[in-house]
Order: sequence, then structure tokens, then C-alpha cells
Amino acid sequence: MSVVVVQPVKNNYVFGENVSVNVQTKLKDGEIKNTQLYYENELLKESDALDFSADNITLNSLGNNNFKVVATKTDGVENTRIKSVPVFSDITPKKMTYLTVNNYPHSKTSYTQGLEYYNGFLYEGTGENGKSSLFKINLATGNAVQTYHMDDIYFGEGITILNNKIYQITYHAQKGFVYNLSDFAVIDSFRFASKEGWGLTNDGTNLIMSDGTSTLTWINPEDFSIVKTVQVANNRGMVNLLNELEYIDGKIYANIYTTNVIVKIDAATGKVLEEINMEGILNMFKNQNETVDYLNGIAIDKDNNRMFVTGKWWPRLFEIKLEESK
Repeated sequence: MSVVVVQPVKNNYVFGENVSVNVQTKLKDGEIKNTQLYYENELLKESDALDFSADNITLNSLGNNNFKVVATKTDGVENTRIKSVPVFSDITPKKMTYLTVNNYPHSKTSYTQGLEYYNGFLYEGTGENGKSSLFKINLATGNAVQTYHMDDIYFGEGITILNNKIYQITYHAQKGFVYNLSDFAVIDSFRFASKEGWGLTNDGTNLIMSDGTSTLTWINPEDFSIVKTVQVANNRGMVNLLNELEYIDGKIYANIYTTNVIVKIDAATGKVLEEINMEGILNMFKNQNETVDYLNGIAIDKDNNRMFVTGKWWPRLFEIKLEESK
């Protein structure tokens, strides 16, 4: 049996921090052949000693970082131990706020789950069983110019447009759909491993999906295999409830579900770079008798440098500019 001790001993660690790992193996019988120490599945050190250390190991990913020890006896019997340490970001996110540049009509019956701006139109995916749909929308009027209604058994979630196709995931069915961009014809479907589907975007090559946790998953759009996962954290801990997503220039904007906060994430590392407080944006447009739900929906017009946000059952969609909080 092996004991793995990470030094220094802490409740949590910081991205880029150097640590050392001591491995002690005790045998009830037999002799040790070798012991292998892995960090995130990469072999760090191999030794035939019962007690050895590896120094100057740089923690280079966020979330639970795993050290695995495989001790093998001369008779071929193996024993495996895993030690996980939580790693947070080394960056304090900038505090951001917004300026409202313009506002547009938004359907009060749309339970917004996915939002994207493409070639002059908004594309919106909505949720709720029996009401989940896909829309192409005239920005100025808020009216749908093209519509597809999902089967009543599905609860629609995030959408994204890639290579003249629209991809849409579902909440609990572990299933997604692929549509022709031109006519919304369903041309394919796919399964995904996460128990829930939440947000969806793409980096120009792969789909990027959130599932309500702190994990973002890159998915190949051809065979739907998992390319990689990235865990999202700030300097205080892991950031969960990542919802509607929007990718631009190596960064991902994400709604934090049930809050008025949008985070800007470094797509390569998962570090939260900015925290955007959207508090109060709907206040002057909200009728006391109207039912509205959470902020959810981010779309970016890359050609004209415009950013749009809205929410579930919101009566308006807003064009905003971001600025650092004073």
C-alpha cells in the first residue's frame, strides 16, 4: 500500500505553484519491483525504492489535479493510489459593468437557452418540454422569420452555428441535433456523455459544451467524440453553473445560472479573467405583473463589435458595451 503526500500540505493550491510529492510504500509480503508516480497521467518518476520523492512539479491545470501511484511487486501484483489536490486560478478577475447602447424587442414567451448572432440575424434556442424551439429572428422587430419546433419530449438547451449547420443540445436526454442553417432541416443527431446539456458554442473547429458544472467539454462536430475538457475557476474556487456560452478570440463568455453575472473565461486554461455584473439591466423594462426568469443569452456580432444579452421570458434584448467597474 502506498501513501502519497503533497508538500506543502494545503487545502487548495494555485495554478503555476510548484509542489513536491513523497511516496511511501509498505509491503505486507513480497518485494517491490517498481513504483511509478504520474501527474495527470504523465509519468513523473519511476523507482524501486519504498520511499522516494519528486520535486518541483508545476501544477498546470485548474480543478482537481491527480497524482497517481502504481506500485508493482515482483510477483506482478499491482496496487494503485490516487491523490487529488484542488487548484484555483492565480488571477484575480477584473470587475466589470456595462453600458446599455440599445435595446430591441424580445419574445416574452421565449425561455432562452441559446443565443447567437450570424449574418445579420439572431438565432435563438428555447427550452421547456412542449415549447422548445429554434428561431431565426429579425433583430429590429424581434419577430421570427424561421421556426422549428422540437418534439415535445425534448427540453431544448444551447445552440451554436458552425460550417453552415446549427447544433442544438437538450437538457436531460443526453442528445443533440444538427440542422441545415438554410432551412432548419434536421440532418443528424448525436449523443453526449454528460448527464445534462446546458450551454453550447464553438471555437471554429470544435463544439464547446457546458453541463451545469465547472467543466467545459470540447466535442468533435463530425464524430462527436470528446476532444478535451477544461475546468473553470477563479482565485476563490471552482466556478459552477456555467450556462449559455459565447466564444470569441480565445475567450468564452458564460452566464452563471441563477445570477446576474457573466464571466469571461480564458478558453485555454479555464481561468476567469473578468466578472461582469449585469444587475439592473432589465429594471426599467420590467412590468410588475410580467413573469421573467434569469439572465441567460449572450450573442456577439463580431463584424460590428456588438454584444447582446437577454434572459428567459425577458421582454427586451440589450446591446451593451463593457467597462471596468470604478
